[in-house]
Amino acid sequence: MSTVPVDRVADGHMARAGGIDRPLTEVAVGVLLQANGCFLMTSRPAGKAYAGYWEFPGGKVEAQESLEQALSRELYEELGIQVLHSQPWQVQVVDYPHALVRLHFFKVLDWSGELVMREGQHAQWQELPVQVAPVLPGALPVLAWLADELGAGQAV
Repeated sequence: MSTVPVDRVADGHMARAGGIDRPLTEVAVGVLLQANGCFLMTSRPAGKAYAGYWEFPGGKVEAQESLEQALSRELYEELGIQVLHSQPWQVQVVDYPHALVRLHFFKVLDWSGELVMREGQHAQWQELPVQVAPVLPGALPVLAWLADELGAGQAV
C-alpha cells in the first residue's frame, strides 16, 4: 500500500494505474474568490481523465517550480489571467484511478486579465450550493471548507 497518507479515494472499485507504489504528483489549485463570495469552477476538457467533471483550475507542479509559480503558470495557461494575490489554504491527497495527487489549494484573491478558456473547458461562477455537476471528487472537500468558512449549510 502507498506510504503517503490518503485523504480521499475516488472510485475505489477501479484499478489504480501504476499499482500501489505509483508516484505522487504535486498539483497547485486555485480557488478564485470574488468579494461577494462567489468562486470559479471549470469543467475538465475532453481527453482528460474525468472529462466534463467540474473542478477548481490548476495543474501539475513542474521540476524546479514552487507551488506559487505553478499556480501562476497554470492559471495563465488555462484561464489567461495573472495571479496578483494568493494565499496557501488547504492540502489533501486524493487517490484517483489514473493518478495519486497531492492537491495544494490556494485562495486566489486578486488577479488581472479577462477569463479566456484556453483548453476548451467551461467556467461558471458559483455559490453554495453549487449548480454544476458532476463535481470532481477532489473538489468536494473544497466546497465543504467554503461552507464552513461562509457559515453556509449545504455545500453540494
